[in-house]
Amino acid sequence: MSKVSAHETNDDAIEFSEEELVALHWWLLRKVSLLSDPRTPLDEKFELVRWVFTDPVRDTQPFSFVNCMKVVSGSPLSQLPFIGAIDAQEVRDWISSQLYRWFMTALQDYPEWARQAVLTKPDWISDNLFKNPQWMNEQIKLHEVDLFASLNAEDGESHSNGHGGRGARQTGRKGGCHA
Repeated sequence: MSKVSAHETNDDAIEFSEEELVALHWWLLRKVSLLSDPRTPLDEKFELVRWVFTDPVRDTQPFSFVNCMKVVSGSPLSQLPFIGAIDAQEVRDWISSQLYRWFMTALQDYPEWARQAVLTKPDWISDNLFKNPQWMNEQIKLHEVDLFASLNAEDGESHSNGHGGRGARQTGRKGGCHA
């Protein structure tokens, strides 16, 4: 069986069998299924979208989405039955047709402004998440409304003078609520 070398450092080489390389291509392709999982973090979803929809110039590169499909669909060593050539554009079109639903399912617990940002500025969101995977969480924390301000708004009263209405926190009085 033929072996392919990959260099970990300048001195050490790791050899992969052809079967191991086909298995690695299959492992990468299976990652695409994470797009449909609402629990997959947004940064991973955007990374997968970048990989699947990369510049066509890169399609012939090792471990590109298209190259992984060619290897897995055409190798007798594949874990899949032989299926022959697959039209990468058809697969991309199908994935593209599902992305809105997959992202909306994943974003259902996000604030409305965050969902709209992902829909209207996906490249900007993706770029920020690429730089910092916690960026969206940080933005949500920055935009959270103070709990007591939202309670006061529900009362329809201005409580800036320190006097609370229904549901407001009482302090300094015997029998009052203390948080």
